[in-house]
Amino acid sequence: MIAHLDGIVSSVAPDGAVIEVGGVGLLVQCAPGTLARLRTGERAKVATSLVVREDALTLFGFADDDERNTFELLQTASGVGPRLALATLAVLTPDALRRAVAAEDLAALMTVPGIGRKGAQRIVLELAGRLGLPGDGVPGSAAGGAAAGSGAGSRTDPWREQVRAGLVNLGWPARDADQAISAIEPELLGGQGGDGQDGDGRPAGATGTAGVDVAVALRAALRVLGRT
Repeated sequence: MIAHLDGIVSSVAPDGAVIEVGGVGLLVQCAPGTLARLRTGERAKVATSLVVREDALTLFGFADDDERNTFELLQTASGVGPRLALATLAVLTPDALRRAVAAEDLAALMTVPGIGRKGAQRIVLELAGRLGLPGDGVPGSAAGGAAAGSGAGSRTDPWREQVRAGLVNLGWPARDADQAISAIEPELLGGQGGDGQDGDGRPAGATGTAGVDVAVALRAALRVLGRT
């Protein structure tokens, strides 16, 4: 198994990135929040999981070991493949997923595109007690050296395009993506303090466009789309 990559980012696209390690460019499929922190020409370290299929070897990349381990555990639930597991982590952080499973919060799980009520019930039933408790995950090195969930990799202007690209990559029409971004923008720019989310799971703590965390913005936009 390839546990992580540490190299120079050669290119970044909406659905993945190429990281050069020892002269070899490796294509890594990443959650949008992880992709948003990768910068072409800069060094990055991402935790990885190799998914082997008869017709393909696909490398998935994550901000830290906890996210990678959660991705692999998700796939042990019936009906959850790597794409759905990646979409789940685009909407819910590992700790948010742990809280949802522990509390049997089907509504939270159903905000993930592709998970309906029966799928949410299966995840709760099959993963209960296996994901651990919120805070159990040990954070590793985030992509590009920024801690997962922090705003260190955010830029003033590109965050809207990064969130839009992530939503489109997950299958949402561009028009719907734009509407969701418009819906969350007032809260993102309002600045509420706290740990990055308020009590309803909405983004908080960003003060002005320079403080927008792309990963938090993406999750907020997916929640908006999941309710429509």
